[in-house]
Amino acid sequence: MVKSDKILVGKIVAPQGIRGEVRVQTYTQTPTDLKALKLYSDKLADGAFHFVRQLNPQSTVIIAKIDGVNDRNAAELLRGVELFINRSDLPELKDGEYYQADLIGMRVIRGGIELGVVDNIQNYGGGDILELDNGDLVSFTGATVDLDNKVINV
Repeated sequence: MVKSDKILVGKIVAPQGIRGEVRVQTYTQTPTDLKALKLYSDKLADGAFHFVRQLNPQSTVIIAKIDGVNDRNAAELLRGVELFINRSDLPELKDGEYYQADLIGMRVIRGGIELGVVDNIQNYGGGDILELDNGDLVSFTGATVDLDNKVINV
């Protein structure tokens, strides 16, 4: 497993209104974390991203403004743009803690049988789901993580 220097923290999913604001699906612990993070994208200039507000208190979607994007048509062109932070900007973790990005590439084992390798992590509101390289989906609930051996036991 090769650790990436960049961590995906959000994705522009739609325009918001007619003044060029965009809706951003956040992947951080709390959506408002994007206020303080320095975000990068290959499609945006450095410092062009500006947090505006959270869509509503229960939502993981925020509204943002991008420098130079002043109408809905321009905002529509940003649909799908991924937002990253540098891994070095993340805070240090306590023992037994890990970032979801650390799980990508780990082997998933159940009852001594390897089910596959983590390709992605999804969450549709009912808890984290490991998406494996073979297309299988496995609940992360109750799993144990062995970072040293790169294994997740489910």
